Amino acid sequence: MTDLILGIDGGGTSCRAAVARPDGTILGRGKSGAANILTDPNNAIISITEAARAAYRDAGLDEAGVDGASAFLGLAGTNVGDLTRYVHDRLPFRHTDIDSDGLIALQGAIGDTDGAVAILGTGSIYMGRKNNVVRYVGGWGFTVGDLGGGARIGHAALQEALLAHDGVHPRSGLTDTILDEFKHDPRGIVEFARLSKPGDFGRYAPLVFTRAKEGDPQAIAIVTAGAASVDESLDAIMALAGAPRLCLLGGLAPLYPQWLSEHHRAILVEAEADALTGAVALAAKGYRERTGAAA
Repeated sequence: MTDLILGIDGGGTSCRAAVARPDGTILGRGKSGAANILTDPNNAIISITEAARAAYRDAGLDEAGVDGASAFLGLAGTNVGDLTRYVHDRLPFRHTDIDSDGLIALQGAIGDTDGAVAILGTGSIYMGRKNNVVRYVGGWGFTVGDLGGGARIGHAALQEALLAHDGVHPRSGLTDTILDEFKHDPRGIVEFARLSKPGDFGRYAPLVFTRAKEGDPQAIAIVTAGAASVDESLDAIMALAGAPRLCLLGGLAPLYPQWLSEHHRAILVEAEADALTGAVALAAKGYRERTGAAA
């Protein structure tokens, strides 16, 4: 069995792979470590290869066969062209296509149809498709973007805790919880923030949403501001989408709907499948286009 395809979903925490027949029928799945090409391209290459080999083993296939596979990879950090080429040239597959992790999420969520998705996790990015053309909004990272994402929500919560400590803003259950964690020493918050990455800030986001749902005024203010940013980006991406279909993805997807504008809530749909399924579908599409094989 030589003509096989691979779909790969490479993220900052783990890398997932699925080996499939050219028609998209999945035969086996595998998982390995982090595959963020922006932060560690060499380790990403190792993780991608290991996940692919694990998928072959899961399917009862010789893992050496990955060398003959046609692969489609959805990876974070692909907007840095030199890194994408660096990784591409060092992977073992017979044919390799690399695009953003957002594209495979879009494909998995809405298939080949028109519409849009918003990935609301640690960061935030929005994709819309119209007549097979995909457009993007956001995804610029925590330093200058990712408004409404978990890292921004958590960062705002830490700021609010410091303002409450100084008496600038009223204290609340949210700010007390954060201050308690740092033993009411603001220097601890400052040191934490200095050393933290977006994911470290993002771990406070679920707490903020929980407290907002309970009526905490400071948490409500933070979530309301985040939702306003998300609504603005949703307006922009829906103007580029070919159909009023919107799917929310990512860790904050279940938490945001009640805070969004009614016109966005009204067009929400459930995802058809996950990002790995989307990667397999795009691998199958690429294989057909190159070989002329029937769908």
